[in-house]
Amino acid sequence: MPFREHKTLGRTGLPVSRIGLAGGYGISAGAVEKAHDEYGINYFYWVARKPGMGTALRKLARRDREKLVIAIQSYDHLGLFLKRSVEKALSDLDTDYVDLLFLGWFNRAPGRRLMESAQGLLEAGKARFLGVTGHNRTYHGQLARSGGGPFDVLQVRYNAAHRGAETEVFLDLPQDRPGISVYTATRWGKLLKARAMPKGEAPLTAAECYRFALSHPSVDNCLSGPRDQAEMLEGLKALSAGPLEPDELERIRRIGDYVHG
Repeated sequence: MPFREHKTLGRTGLPVSRIGLAGGYGISAGAVEKAHDEYGINYFYWVARKPGMGTALRKLARRDREKLVIAIQSYDHLGLFLKRSVEKALSDLDTDYVDLLFLGWFNRAPGRRLMESAQGLLEAGKARFLGVTGHNRTYHGQLARSGGGPFDVLQVRYNAAHRGAETEVFLDLPQDRPGISVYTATRWGKLLKARAMPKGEAPLTAAECYRFALSHPSVDNCLSGPRDQAEMLEGLKALSAGPLEPDELERIRRIGDYVHG
């Protein structure tokens, strides 16, 4: 089955495109609109430092806000600036709420002040759901198996060279589980480089990297961070190609082992 159909993001109930676009690498407003209108992409991970995605989201929200899933992230670990930064994001995007507020880069439980601030934003309707990102798979695995705790979505690293999440996060998930979003599918581009490959192997394509991540049944969606429309379209080929065949999966795992080693 192709990956063009949306999937429910865990217990949030949000239908999301299998590939989500991250706006921090320079993607243009026109490319974002093309992704939404022609490929059904509705999951957008916005950051303030690049203008393209924000321009597109303001336009798309005027006609399709209820169909968009807009995610933002804060690196505030103390809870001092979270409310202010979220309210600025709402102003920048000209929207009353974001669908997902991610607390960024946590490898252990956030402190009380930060969680109280985040909960206040949820109660005020400025964010619908709360997510967390990080690299400590033990912590995120504990969250996943317990239903996510205070978090509705977990965002973890997963690619052919870093597959630890398969056993540390994705196993034994409860029925009412948090959403699972993954990132670094290309291992920061290394899986795309010929010089990083085993002898005689062609480098992976971006589409193959996303197909690998999305072929795992526990993964709801995968973030893509293209710099331009050409990179975006190369990755979006994964949507029509669908899950990997067994021989493709074996090859990609073999390459991933080599790159990791």
